[in-house]
Amino acid sequence: MAPVKAIRDRSIVAKRPLRPTHRTVVALLRERLPSRGQEILQAARRVADQAGTRLYAVGGFVRDLLLGVENLDVDLVVEGDGIAFGEAFAATVGGTLRSHRRFGTAVVHLPDGFKVDVASARTEYYEHPAALPTVEHSSIRLDLYRRDFTINALAVGLNATGYGRLLDFFHGSRDLKDRVIRALHNLSFVEDPTRILRAARFAVRYGFTIARQSERLIRNAVRLGILDKLSGARILTEFRLIFQEAQPAAILKVLEGYGVPEAIHPRLRGGRAEQALLDRVGEVLSWYRLLHLPEAPTPWLLYLLAWVSACTPAEARGIARRLSIPTGRHMDLSAVLTAYRALRRQFGKDRPFTPRLITRLLADAPLEAVLLLMAKAPSPAVERAVSEYLTRYASIRPLLTGNDLKALGIRPGPIYQDILTSLRYARLDGRLTSREEEEQFVRRRFAAHIPAAD
Repeated sequence: MAPVKAIRDRSIVAKRPLRPTHRTVVALLRERLPSRGQEILQAARRVADQAGTRLYAVGGFVRDLLLGVENLDVDLVVEGDGIAFGEAFAATVGGTLRSHRRFGTAVVHLPDGFKVDVASARTEYYEHPAALPTVEHSSIRLDLYRRDFTINALAVGLNATGYGRLLDFFHGSRDLKDRVIRALHNLSFVEDPTRILRAARFAVRYGFTIARQSERLIRNAVRLGILDKLSGARILTEFRLIFQEAQPAAILKVLEGYGVPEAIHPRLRGGRAEQALLDRVGEVLSWYRLLHLPEAPTPWLLYLLAWVSACTPAEARGIARRLSIPTGRHMDLSAVLTAYRALRRQFGKDRPFTPRLITRLLADAPLEAVLLLMAKAPSPAVERAVSEYLTRYASIRPLLTGNDLKALGIRPGPIYQDILTSLRYARLDGRLTSREEEEQFVRRRFAAHIPAAD
């Protein structure tokens, strides 16, 4: 294969006009951007003008401004030293700076919680497919050219001269109007295969279609096995973004149409049942968030569990390795899947679901396994049982504490856990309602552990 940098001239957009539009979006900045956002842009403009540096707002911020979608994630590009600009900007607004000198990028965190991403205008090339790019300082045009899709290759000038001027070298605003996701060049998905997943994500989010030429490029990249070269960590990052979207099942359906999940791992495939389950998981997550409970699930892990819920533990471990999922109790895909299946077996038995039994089964299970059980409950009775546990039983605890047991003369040790568990079950059964009753229960049930009075 010829070096990627050497054949860039055979790109799609190289055959298209590279002269930018002369449209201005001053009115949109004034009408659609909250006052705080306008203040941030004006502060950045003053710093750039004082330094004699060309400054632009770019990417998704501009895309969503044109679409009328709220997006306060401000991305700035400087034709020059982005880190130096970031330092001056942070000092002006009283923010803190975190820089990445290798890529010439920085993030400025403002005191009120806003953050602004700053980068040097740069071009990049790839030594081989799916590699991380080699970066060189460049112009705004080449900076926009290195981006994924035309709708993201937009910039707005922020200097006093030319403030609000839209730079659109690649007809991104036209593609926004036509509701099309279009790759910038014919090596886009070879250079960076994660763009395939982003294409599906943006298409579903905005209700756009993927251009036919871009579809052919996606299918070609999948056929060439380019996804095999992509690290698991980068794929997992994209899946996590997908599972943060409003319609993750629809995004996965688009990707399955191109054979993408199976190209990542043979067992990452689904059908209507899996898509319906993913939609149900979204409903369960929305319901759980409204409870405002202290323990929060890991949404992407829950979605992934639902997606692979038909896999064997060995297959789940293989998927976890491919995606470089971190190990640990709350991240072990195979372990959480095994816990979920154990819960299904227990709740599949024909017996009454008492508060004590429900709590005993669910109390030590990973929250993701519990929520997946609710989403994929074998019966309405099981769904009600999980709901009752999360909304009522999980919060029921003994009124007595370890200090109270110590005051009774009980020596600290494993017996404390036995006593507190017994108290909890007795409260769940409705047999104890006060501290006095709990203390009497302990004195009666665990008398052997209480020293005799002198």
